[in-house]
Amino acid sequence: MLKKVKRLFVIKTRFEAYLIIFALALGAMTRGAHYTLEYPGVGGYLLFAATTGAVFLGGAKILDAIRYEQEARKREAASDQTPKT
Repeated sequence: MLKKVKRLFVIKTRFEAYLIIFALALGAMTRGAHYTLEYPGVGGYLLFAATTGAVFLGGAKILDAIRYEQEARKREAASDQTPKT
């Protein structure tokens, strides 16, 4: 039962990754908008840019990890299918 619940929190496909990145971006843009109100001027816009940059970096890392895991699964499946002599 615990394994089934655990699988809900694992990103398996690129589509799921894009949904997660979209949610992160929505939150970051909201936070950035609050920063521009809280810190008027250049400081607020720099913090806004920092929140945007964090989503770009995090999203790239998530997509790279998904690609790495998929390639590892393909290699593992290919090595399991080769006949052993």
